[in-house]
Amino acid sequence: MLSFAEEIYLLALDETTGKPMISPRDIEMQSALVGAVLGELSFFLRIDTDIDKIYLLDDTPIGNPVLDHALSLIAGSTESQSISFWMNELRADTRFIEKHVLQELIDKKILKQEDKKILWVFPTRQYPVIDGIELQNIERRLRNLILSDEIPEPRETVLVSLVDACGFFQDILSPREFQRSKERIALLARMDAIGRTVNNLIRVINKAYIMAMHIG
Repeated sequence: MLSFAEEIYLLALDETTGKPMISPRDIEMQSALVGAVLGELSFFLRIDTDIDKIYLLDDTPIGNPVLDHALSLIAGSTESQSISFWMNELRADTRFIEKHVLQELIDKKILKQEDKKILWVFPTRQYPVIDGIELQNIERRLRNLILSDEIPEPRETVLVSLVDACGFFQDILSPREFQRSKERIALLARMDAIGRTVNNLIRVINKAYIMAMHIG
């Protein structure tokens, strides 16, 4: 089974070029990757969340560098902090998260690494999808869930929240399907506390960025 971060990263990649359509340096992708890590810790029963805060349940390492790093930070806090606090703290680690996620996808034979040169001089690295089966499966699962009335599994609500935060449903669904499904997407995305925080944080940061641009 792929992790939330691996699924989000796959959805962000252009299948042919192997380049992210949303850079991990963008607010949406940064927040989604961090949300994916926190969501994974929750399913490993290391943390619990309520409407606002994260609570440490177990600080036993999982054996995953990214998850264990985030877990150690949370365990080192003297008190329970808000979800948004940890989202902001961990956003500084998105390059580390990306590097690990990429390596995991390469090790699982889902992506391949290609080193090329632009104009025969400037080196560039790409990660095209090998056969696309995993990506197709993710998109199929999401389409079936959104276009039906079925009650999602807990993991699916987290994934829906993260995918919605990145705006990927506009690529997964047809324009007509997307328009018809907006309310259901919003409903499912609100079912997960971490996912809600991801969406809210992106809106707040983007609003602040737009205001700063106007002031400047």
